[in-house]
Amino acid sequence: MPQMKAAEKALRQTKKRTVKNDQIRKNLDYLLRSFKKAINIKDGQKSQEIAKQLAKALDKAAQKRVIKKNNAARKKSRLMKKVKVIK
Repeated sequence: MPQMKAAEKALRQTKKRTVKNDQIRKNLDYLLRSFKKAINIKDGQKSQEIAKQLAKALDKAAQKRVIKKNNAARKKSRLMKKVKVIK
């Protein structure tokens, strides 16, 4: 346990941030799984819809520094490639 007040506050902040970041990551994972399902059944419209949502979620996660900016850009690029192949 932290001994100083500042350390206690830092611990509280870390716990809060961890919860928020986990929620963002879970949402990304959920969207990615649903995107892969749409791709596997070759549903072009649904996959394009989910790709837009996923791209937006990736941008927000990068903006909040949950994932790195280039990581988000790379994932978005690969998403759009897959969407184009299905179209």
